Amino acid sequence: MTAPTQDFIHATRASYDAMAADYTERYADHLAELPLDRALVAAFAELVRTQGPEPVADVGSGPGCVTARLHALGVPVFGVDLSPRMVALARRAHPELRFHVGSMTSLDLPDETLGGVLALYSIIHVPDSDLPTVFTEFHRVLAPGGHVLLGFQAGADDGHLHLSERFGHEMSLDYWFRTPDRVAELLTKAGLTVQAQTIREPYEEETRQRAFLLARKPVA
Repeated sequence: MTAPTQDFIHATRASYDAMAADYTERYADHLAELPLDRALVAAFAELVRTQGPEPVADVGSGPGCVTARLHALGVPVFGVDLSPRMVALARRAHPELRFHVGSMTSLDLPDETLGGVLALYSIIHVPDSDLPTVFTEFHRVLAPGGHVLLGFQAGADDGHLHLSERFGHEMSLDYWFRTPDRVAELLTKAGLTVQAQTIREPYEEETRQRAFLLARKPVA
């Protein structure tokens, strides 16, 4: 792992550890008021169930609410998050589910063992230099025919935002905003086939469009 990769992982982990309790209170079930997002997660769950019995990794699982939704939809699922405090809160809220600390840049999983990877609003913290590594990891851990569903803040142009404070906590947290076409290009380069792109306009307090990309690992 390179020094820049270690730096962004450390900064992101420390930032979410600092605001874990406040973030969980604010976003205990952030899909509750987002019907389109819920519908896309449900469609992803149906695709995974149809493909086979392999589990799904909810990468960047945060409070665990999306992990719990997938579980309720009949998907064998576990959560992965950089923040130990987030993982602890997710375990407390959803004791029937499995959550562990990990990084999407280097997943502690065997090759070709997952039926799906879900990453909602988590690749936004990955720098451009590391995103190809993340998608290569997704390809590695997916069984042939497995699916990836990404959700991220998007816009007409790529952009970057740095926060030094959130919920009243000091931190150093970076966000990278990318066009859907750029993300689709990187997925394709990683060996995944993009099957769908959906964009919705900002809802209430949101300021950027939300993009969703569905991709699949080809069956050899």
